[in-house]
Amino acid sequence: MEFTYQLEEIDQLAAQVLPLLAHKIVLFQAPMGAGKTTFIKALAKQLGVTAMTSSPTFSIVNAYEIPQTKAALYHFDLYRIEEEEEAYDFGFEEYIYSGDWCFIEWPEKTPNLIPDHHSTIEIDILDTLERKLTLTNT
Repeated sequence: MEFTYQLEEIDQLAAQVLPLLAHKIVLFQAPMGAGKTTFIKALAKQLGVTAMTSSPTFSIVNAYEIPQTKAALYHFDLYRIEEEEEAYDFGFEEYIYSGDWCFIEWPEKTPNLIPDHHSTIEIDILDTLERKLTLTNT
């Protein structure tokens, strides 16, 4: 499914996309600066996360509680991972198979650890304020 949106429409798009996600493992693919983290923040808000969300660039993973369900949302930024082995070291597989939401930026850094069944959100930059989002469920 494809969606074109202006940046100010991101919250409405997140509300539209969330029920279309067939899996709780969601991969985000986009170039640097395309808005992966911004869209993840909008999805977290739709899930009911009330904590301030931020990019886990240096921590690699941020965990958030979803108060209504007592479930968790794990937001990964794997950009700084140099070898897949590093993901084993911080327990990536435990997060992935926890049954909680896992939003993963730069999933290509851990190709052998991504479950076969996941959703993928690809974001393309059309211009300064406009993006194209493509959602795929596999």
